[in-house]
Amino acid sequence: MNTSLISVVLLLTAQPVADAEETLETTFESQADLTPQGTIDELVFGNLKKLEIEPAKVCSDEVFVRRAYLDVIGTLPTAAEAQEFLSDSDSKKRSVLIDRLLERDEFADYWAMKWCDLLRVKAEFPINLWPNGVQAYHRWIHTSIKGNMPYDRFVREILTANGSNFRDPPVNFYRAVQSQEPEAIAQAVALTFMGSRAENWPEDRLPGMAAFFSQIGYKQTGEWKEEIVFFDALKAADSDQISTILPDGTRVQLPPDKDPREVFADWMIAPGNEYFAGNIVNRIWYWLLGRGIVHEPDDIRPDNPPANPELLAYLEKELVDAQYDLKHIYRLILNSKTYQLSSIPRTDHPEAEAHFAYYPLRRLDAEVLIDALCQITGTTEEYSSPIPEPFTFIPENQRSIALPDGSITSSFLEMFGRPPRDTGFVSERNNRSTAGQRLHMLNSSHIREKIERSGRLRLLMQSSRRNPLKAVTGLYLTILSRPPTEEELKIVRDYSQSGAVTGQEALADLTWALINSAEFLYRH
Repeated sequence: MNTSLISVVLLLTAQPVADAEETLETTFESQADLTPQGTIDELVFGNLKKLEIEPAKVCSDEVFVRRAYLDVIGTLPTAAEAQEFLSDSDSKKRSVLIDRLLERDEFADYWAMKWCDLLRVKAEFPINLWPNGVQAYHRWIHTSIKGNMPYDRFVREILTANGSNFRDPPVNFYRAVQSQEPEAIAQAVALTFMGSRAENWPEDRLPGMAAFFSQIGYKQTGEWKEEIVFFDALKAADSDQISTILPDGTRVQLPPDKDPREVFADWMIAPGNEYFAGNIVNRIWYWLLGRGIVHEPDDIRPDNPPANPELLAYLEKELVDAQYDLKHIYRLILNSKTYQLSSIPRTDHPEAEAHFAYYPLRRLDAEVLIDALCQITGTTEEYSSPIPEPFTFIPENQRSIALPDGSITSSFLEMFGRPPRDTGFVSERNNRSTAGQRLHMLNSSHIREKIERSGRLRLLMQSSRRNPLKAVTGLYLTILSRPPTEEELKIVRDYSQSGAVTGQEALADLTWALINSAEFLYRH
């Protein structure tokens, strides 16, 4: 790779240059007005005005199409998809694209991955769901998301599940807790469905909640690694506990003939329970915008208040009124101008990020990044597991976002911070950039071979002989979801005509430069 082109292109694509106003406006920002699109914008912009924080401009179409694809389906748009969107003159095209992405198959793949992180879907130590259990659990989660199961039903089915871990998938929630002690289960429930760390509650709250999970039984069968999870009536008969305390401090009676988990689930999913609706809308906001209204999203507590209480209350009410339709919340957020703000701040106010004055830069998730590299180059990736085949056979064209099992991994996923799925904490995923990651992208045989083996890029290189401009534009649309600027075209033209490399070598170098740019590696 020739370093002269690399250094210049990396400089151009690393971040917008402050004095290049025309490039900023056409490539990263638009001149759309900031009139609120709905209640979300009214609440966010109103709060920013009170705090005297200036919001960023609305992002450009080039930024939006890439952002929407990555945030909604965890997948880079193809060159054709990006070009189709950019060429569309419909004023409502952003809303149309959002609706289309929410119905794509990849939506279920990507959000099943997110939920599998949260629910600790993993076959091996320390979770030990085993391959059959993982496959059943992942399939149920994926099917629930694909069918847009109401969120209250999704949670109730998990909390009250009974049966075989192979045939009744939601019971795997209880098997994915590293301890079967009632207090450990209560902590997992609080973290997952209330966004709360129960070990920090008042003294009587955690034991009180644990009582609801004290009558769960576990029974082995004759089938390898199968286990039955059930309401153990004998434990109920032996228990002298006839009442306990809910997390909100309310004391309730425990009927002797009823599974206490059902009593807890009734309380949990009740429309007036802000612990329930508030947690999930806050998580969705965090997943889409990189920061929760309450941050961190799994550390909701009285002394960690929401940045915008009215916004959180509004989203909670919308979820309940929509019968717990999560896609309704996605649509509200994605269509807001708050979500569509540029990632270029217009202020250095220290509270700007916490109050959503701009879209925060975030490195691509490990799974999304390797899938994007495979899509760009038309190559595949190899995954491995400590469990022998045939239990973990991975098809050659398997996408990383669709991997069901946290035990199935690769050296790339490990290096780029994929979570181990041991605890369910959001902090398990590490998207911070490291020197090792940068060296891997810049100088590894893994990345070089993907470029050299790419039939897709080879076709572009062959077309460059007939139409160099079309080939370069195709490469930019493929990797950055936008056409090159005039300045970038001039750099590429000068480099390819310098005599130091052939036209095909110049395109290979350009590919390598673009996938190492901050514009490619980060959501923006």
